[in-house]
Amino acid sequence: MNQRRLDLDWLRIIALGLLILYHTGMFYVGWDWHVKSSRAGEAIEPLMEFLSPWRLALLFLISGAATRFLADKMSGLAFTKARMVRLVPPLVLAIFVIVPPQTYYQVLEAVEAGLGPASALDGFYLKYVTASGQWCGPDECIITPTYNHMWFVFYLVLYTLLVPFFAPVLRRLTPALDFLTRGPGLLIAPWLVMYVLRATLLPIFGQTHFFINDFYLHALYLFVFFLGFALAKHQPFFDRCVKARWLALALAVGCWAAVQGYFEYFAAQESAPPDWLRLVMRGAYTLQAWSAIVAALGFAHRHLSNTDNRLRRVLTEAIFPFYLVHQTIIVVAGHHLDALSLPLWQEVALLISITIAGCWLFYAVAKRISWLRLWAGLSPKEKEVGLTPRPALVQGE
Repeated sequence: MNQRRLDLDWLRIIALGLLILYHTGMFYVGWDWHVKSSRAGEAIEPLMEFLSPWRLALLFLISGAATRFLADKMSGLAFTKARMVRLVPPLVLAIFVIVPPQTYYQVLEAVEAGLGPASALDGFYLKYVTASGQWCGPDECIITPTYNHMWFVFYLVLYTLLVPFFAPVLRRLTPALDFLTRGPGLLIAPWLVMYVLRATLLPIFGQTHFFINDFYLHALYLFVFFLGFALAKHQPFFDRCVKARWLALALAVGCWAAVQGYFEYFAAQESAPPDWLRLVMRGAYTLQAWSAIVAALGFAHRHLSNTDNRLRRVLTEAIFPFYLVHQTIIVVAGHHLDALSLPLWQEVALLISITIAGCWLFYAVAKRISWLRLWAGLSPKEKEVGLTPRPALVQGE
């Protein structure tokens, strides 16, 4: 019997779609990024900060669930081979083909700003692949070759390699997790783990997205990845998310508002918050994150579990190739659109449209060229894919 997890299919599509919009927003906010709009400001930062705490944790949880469906149907060796074939070639393609233009335009904007000599771009690709660019700013250097936004896939590769060793333990943990997530525990127990990790590891290690020393994010994302694996087939967990979805949404919005007020107040005061309050707000930040994840799981399970159509089938396959190329399109198109000085609403509309069109073009080309399918994260043969216990139908994250 074909028992697709349509809710997780849709949720994965929505989460990666939001991630693409989030990276478009990174061009326009005041935070550091690869390239920046000349009109970057604070206008959409609160919306970005609503998404930021939970968007990637949700994706790792969904990835853990998808991994469970596949791992339960294969031996450890076969599972590892299947996942590496699906994840490693796109990662290699990204590092050596897709990501280099991001670095090029990052260096170009530094040169145009007078922060480096024009010769910095001479022989760019050779410098990129040999780590000899010496592209350094006041605070740090650009280390190449690099994975940029593909750190998510790189981390998935690392966590997937651990699955054959931890899968037996994780399967046996389901009864304990069932007990811990009953009643208020649904919102309290996972949040408490996330809070302890943020309160203890973040101040020491920060967030680097560099796999060697990213200890806080590894602890956080490995926790939610394994949690998704352990609970993927436990229906009571999803039923509880459905029942708690409105409360979880209210908690997420309330915590987001509290965190926003906290930052706004101390920014206006131009002073640092006391340590005790910083610790409290880290709790609010992680409660926002976990509550948003519970709400997302609950609403998706309630409204999308029986919703299937051609759009779902196409996007389930297309969304990973979209993820591969979207940030490079945003960087390149954003840089050139900014030079045109169009009205801002026109520029934003064009940037989003160009990004979507470029993603569709890459997917349309890749699915029709047999040798390119592997490198684009597609199955060797065109087929319907989804989050399902049938391993041939599980799409790579």
